Amino acid sequence: MPASVEARPRDSRGYPVPAITPWEGDAPQFALTDYGRSAECARNRLCSVCDTLIPKGPVWRVVGAAESSAIRDALTAGRPYRNLAPTLEAPGHRACMLYASMVCPYLARPNARRGTSAETPDDMTAHVVRGAVRGQLGAVVGFADYEFAVTKSQVLFRFLDVVEFLPHDTADEHLAALRAELARSDGRSGGGQPR
Repeated sequence: MPASVEARPRDSRGYPVPAITPWEGDAPQFALTDYGRSAECARNRLCSVCDTLIPKGPVWRVVGAAESSAIRDALTAGRPYRNLAPTLEAPGHRACMLYASMVCPYLARPNARRGTSAETPDDMTAHVVRGAVRGQLGAVVGFADYEFAVTKSQVLFRFLDVVEFLPHDTADEHLAALRAELARSDGRSGGGQPR
């Protein structure tokens, strides 16, 4: 576990709570995204998992089956990939995203199912329904940079220029990469600094 994730507040079971996870009383709502925290992370270049500064340079995120396949196909064909459709998924450090891909049940396994539906489904979240399956291919992807827009109801992200593509069927395949990243950064989240 990256040290900056280990320092995060914990739920009643002892699990660290990501920076963009909203709380309802004393209970984090893991399947949801806090609008205000997501906007703050976007504006201040803070990791959506550990809430520390992402240094200038690449950012990472975990992607599901459809986007993983699209990225794989573009890279295999020697074409650039750019997600022209915005996403609600915020970026983070490489170590934090490798870690998140392994510990989040939905991200970690192809047969994992969503436990919660989107609060107010719209065009971007219509697929976020209780029981939806992740699918066969997931990936941790590094991008050269990101763009964002903070609207009245959502924080939207687009990611530019793939710099690393780490596909997985089950995310425990990333354990060696996570260990190497933590060793390289002395346990910090890829050089993140406190806010």
